[in-house]
Amino acid sequence: MKTFIRILSIIIVLSISTNMDAQIDVKGKIRDKVNERAENHVDNAIDKGLDAAEKGISDAVTNDDGDEEMDSEKETIEEDAEEETESDVETKAESKSKANQDKVTLQSYTKYDFVPGDKVLYFEDFSQDAVGDFPAQWTSNGSGEVKTLNIAEGHWLHMNAEDAVYCLMPEVKMPENFIFEFDVIPTPAEEDGDICTAVVSFFNVPEEDYTIDDLYPGETGVHVSFKTDGWDIKGYAADKDWKVGDTEKAPVVCNEVNHIIIWVQKSRVRIYHKGQKCVDMPTVLYTPCNFNRLRFSLWDQEGAPYISNIRITTAGADTRSKLLTEGKLVSYGIYFDVNKDIVKPESYGALNDIAKVLQENPDVKVRIVGHTDSDGADAANLDLSKRRAASVKNELVKSFGIEASRIEADGKGESSPIAPNDTPSNKSLNRRVEFIKL
Repeated sequence: MKTFIRILSIIIVLSISTNMDAQIDVKGKIRDKVNERAENHVDNAIDKGLDAAEKGISDAVTNDDGDEEMDSEKETIEEDAEEETESDVETKAESKSKANQDKVTLQSYTKYDFVPGDKVLYFEDFSQDAVGDFPAQWTSNGSGEVKTLNIAEGHWLHMNAEDAVYCLMPEVKMPENFIFEFDVIPTPAEEDGDICTAVVSFFNVPEEDYTIDDLYPGETGVHVSFKTDGWDIKGYAADKDWKVGDTEKAPVVCNEVNHIIIWVQKSRVRIYHKGQKCVDMPTVLYTPCNFNRLRFSLWDQEGAPYISNIRITTAGADTRSKLLTEGKLVSYGIYFDVNKDIVKPESYGALNDIAKVLQENPDVKVRIVGHTDSDGADAANLDLSKRRAASVKNELVKSFGIEASRIEADGKGESSPIAPNDTPSNKSLNRRVEFIKL
């Protein structure tokens, strides 16, 4: 600010000094007037000179893309802050989220050692639900609605009822080894807050009642609390002590898309987030689990998170057997954003597994084939599938050192579905990458 005032003073002195008496203390008068303007905005004559000087400087100080003046940007930001709504908070988070995504590389996810299986047990992206409705396959003892957001593609369930539970109604029988993935955008309870917490639970109940609001439902279960200050994990069973653990490692971030992966393997729970394994508890679950229910809950929690892209798959695919013996491997562990062909960092585990097979078997060659669902135009889907296959090849060559001559890349778009394109779960089966031994 001091520098700005000095610049204004110099400009005004140069512009009017030739018209003033040499004996007048011009510099002193201008300094007084500048200070007076800053505090009281008086003296119209000098105000006009200042306004003109300000405009000249503002016109000269723009960014490389020719954006608006700095003063105008400041005023706009202040106005937005005064009129800020829930949507405005999401808009402000968009640039930060995109910047973070741009910085993340495949190599930074080297601790992602999980590999999803080749069977999708359940998938939900709320694409079949109308915006403003509660999703058809879920139930709750509170309220919630499907929304679209300006910081993320697709439909999102906004869990916005205090102390409510959100239960998946279709029974999903989960094996002792499975992977649960979902995207969440935590939003704080207060407008200027940065705290948000929620709980996702797996448990076993024999009855068909889906709106289960017991604190510790079923015969056995596990609560995973994802928070902006860490994680809490609690395994429980009837008439037994809790098994608990917590960590502050890699917490979720408010107003950003957080991709969370929970790998359940018998009594063991591993959680992956932000490029690392942040939880690994080998004996936190009571076995046998026989989980058949999934629930999100907000009891004694803060904030109202959005969730989407929920997926449950089998885990521990035998990549070596599938590719070398059967000659074909279907992968659901290679991720792309909607309508994009850039391989996401979360794909590291699946790609690393495939690369190991190729490294250990130098004579093996493969063809990578991309597939899409039927949403969109045929030609666009075909082009997207080819570009995605090429991107997978590029990562195997660039990040894992596989010779390019050993890999072919192709795409079939929506032309080879393995399930009807009638539900989100079936569409997720068709969005896949196949590796075929040549």
